[in-house]
Amino acid sequence: MTPEHRLTEFKIELPPAPKPAGLYRPVVIVDGLAYLSGHLPTKADGTLLCGRLGDGLDLAAGQEAARRCGLAMLATLRGHLGSLDLVTRLIKLLGLVNASPDFVDHPKVINGCSELFADVFGPEHGVGARSALGVASLPANAAVEIEAIFEVEAPAD
Repeated sequence: MTPEHRLTEFKIELPPAPKPAGLYRPVVIVDGLAYLSGHLPTKADGTLLCGRLGDGLDLAAGQEAARRCGLAMLATLRGHLGSLDLVTRLIKLLGLVNASPDFVDHPKVINGCSELFADVFGPEHGVGARSALGVASLPANAAVEIEAIFEVEAPAD
């Protein structure tokens, strides 16, 4: 089953692809690899899911923030490629968690995105290498920021 079919099967609706908030490209493709810039957790109403894990936000809220980052990333990929069916596999995911110093469940937070990608691309192609780090702050006080590298079937920019 293709990624586009999985979106329908799992009733996953993608938000509009986010616009750059600075001087950067949301995605750059080089030699069959799509490098996605960091994406923030945009809620359905267009606002960000903000706050700090371990200080006002619980694990479930962090996982939802990570999932929302993943949805935004999928929207960016689809907008750039035309179809998620051109994504061959996830290579690497880097998740940054806005966390209090005593918060230690960063990997569990980023699972919100990892599980989404496993659902959309399948367990063999949707699970890649991964790092999950806690940071003192993120842009706009976002709860999570995630970037990724995907292998794609598309020409370079």
